[in-house]
Amino acid sequence: MSEEPIPLARPKMGAREEEEVLEALRSRRLSLGPRLGDFEEALGGYLGCSHVSAVSSGTAALHLCIRAAGAAAGDEVLTTPFSFVSSANCLLYEDATPVFCDIDPHTLNMDPDAAAAAVTDRTSGLLPVHIFGYPADLPAFERLARDRDLWIVEDACEALGAVHADGTAVGARGHLATFGFYPNKQLTTGEGGAVISPSAEIKERIDSERNQGRSPDMGWLDHDRLGFNYRLSDLACALGLAQLERLGEMIEARARIAALYEEAMAGIEGLELPCPNGRGDRRSWFVYVVQLPPEVDRDAAIRALRERGIDSKPYLPAIHLLSFYRERFGHREGEFPVCEDVARRSLALPFFPDLSASQVERVAIALAELLERARSTPQPR
Repeated sequence: MSEEPIPLARPKMGAREEEEVLEALRSRRLSLGPRLGDFEEALGGYLGCSHVSAVSSGTAALHLCIRAAGAAAGDEVLTTPFSFVSSANCLLYEDATPVFCDIDPHTLNMDPDAAAAAVTDRTSGLLPVHIFGYPADLPAFERLARDRDLWIVEDACEALGAVHADGTAVGARGHLATFGFYPNKQLTTGEGGAVISPSAEIKERIDSERNQGRSPDMGWLDHDRLGFNYRLSDLACALGLAQLERLGEMIEARARIAALYEEAMAGIEGLELPCPNGRGDRRSWFVYVVQLPPEVDRDAAIRALRERGIDSKPYLPAIHLLSFYRERFGHREGEFPVCEDVARRSLALPFFPDLSASQVERVAIALAELLERARSTPQPR
């Protein structure tokens, strides 16, 4: 009898999620109802933030943030090429230009030294990403921003629950910041995201722009600025409220599974595991991504794991080498060597709160065997 397939991700759902969503359904208040404010207040309480705006996705949150920061046509914004593409796309929505900076090979976050070297007279802001839930070096970016009069927008879409060395929650340092709630995240609303604003005034703008630019008093036909349909429904907020009740438990489960992976794969020759917490920073585990040895064909490894019922995925491609960015900006291989090496070798393994110890062991054994087979197979000259 074949073993049950192991998916890449699976959200943790239970009776509370069903209860909250059913209650929202029965209320007939499906959008712009009371659960929107309840979810924003609860999320703000978790983060220690006063000004939270729930929106339809992490991408929508990023777009609203860079608008509020003042990004404009012709501006250059420094960001990482190793991220989900929305962290660069959001700049193009406002005709700003993403200027990529290479990454730290240890944390995989944007390298502050590379960013400092890339500042020009056209640079208006910084958009660091807390990749895979590991805190970016915000103190270094804050120094750079102060020295060069730049704004900061934090992409914390993968990092809910992460903490900086000074004890501040990621996303709660007083900058515009974003979170995402896709089903593979630490908390899910199905689709959804949130903006953290540094002031009530900016939150008022975000709240208006997410709702077609309607005035703060919600006048039905009074739209006093350009806006978008970036609302998050009450059904999604109800799901988020239930998830928030056990967010700590789910984050702890992810950390426990990461520790199981580390123990199971520590002896696999040539395999690079995610970096441990350092400098007092604390990661919130989003995905578990390893880097294969350079001589291993990553795509062949994915196929081999799939044949054994184990899902995996390349995480993440280098943004500047995506076809759209090559064609629009003329990017080519060799521009950001650390990012390109990491992107070429990175492999996301199954990772979710209910992953069992036996499943982790099964993944580790399969990966060890295919790497051993790859090492013993003569490579073409």
